[in-house]
Amino acid sequence: MPKLVACGSRSEAYDDFRVAFERASRDDIIMLLVDSEDRVADINSTWEHLRQRDGWQRPRNAADEDVLFMTTSMETWIVADRETLHAHFGQHFRDSALPSLDNLENRSRQDVLRHLEHATRDCPATYAKGPKSFEVLGKINPDAIAPNLPSFRRARIILAERL
Repeated sequence: MPKLVACGSRSEAYDDFRVAFERASRDDIIMLLVDSEDRVADINSTWEHLRQRDGWQRPRNAADEDVLFMTTSMETWIVADRETLHAHFGQHFRDSALPSLDNLENRSRQDVLRHLEHATRDCPATYAKGPKSFEVLGKINPDAIAPNLPSFRRARIILAERL
């Protein structure tokens, strides 16, 4: 079964990925799941995006398919599942405050976060990064978000092929 390992910051995740990738046996599948942080010119050229944005170098033998992006952030995945947001935040959740689902991955991470915080401002527990964000992320319905998020569809295809 796959195991997801939270690594802390983006750079810590990259460092941990590099070490795990270099030490992996032939049967291991090591992948990096991170926020893209910025819009991605080509969702299939993940290492080029990371090189340009973060200065990260592709480990020897690593492929673009070894990187999965939450484009532009995990909040993009979260706002794409309106039903789960309603269920989690309750009756005071303001769906109308959320950004349009059209071209959602082209919105900045700051814009998506701002909309999500605004949509939950009247809720007993407002949205916040940290444990709350991971709690909500764990509840999202993959089938609900796939139609609007090309990077998520890419991740599903890659995972289905590898697992």
